[in-house]
Amino acid sequence: MPEFSAGDTLKVNVKVVEGTRERVQAFEGVCIARKNAGVRSAFTVRKISYGEGVERVFPLYSPRISGIEVIRRGKVRRAKLYYLRERQGKSARIAERSTGRSMNSDNNKKPEKSKAPEKKVQEELKDNKKES
Repeated sequence: MPEFSAGDTLKVNVKVVEGTRERVQAFEGVCIARKNAGVRSAFTVRKISYGEGVERVFPLYSPRISGIEVIRRGKVRRAKLYYLRERQGKSARIAERSTGRSMNSDNNKKPEKSKAPEKKVQEELKDNKKES
């Protein structure tokens, strides 16, 4: 389970049984509440579907949840974001929390400079000066 809190945008993959078949359905939205109560822990995800607000409460340790993915981290100052229910449009947006570094670790690495080619170039320049 990834670490997440209220304000984060999540994609919850839920196992759905239809007759004899079982498939995975994604539910993506903003986590507006999280209840930590041991095995009975739960979290609430809210999304807007066709202009209508849809909330779903997921038990954290449910076998029906096949995976949780954090899409983006939200910067909020509340544990419960129930005030988003009355908001719509731009007022319902949540600012993104910056961590100070990028998510992609490849971008964080500085390119290593090799000093060997510089010495070769300097030696070639010295050789050219001696020949002239």
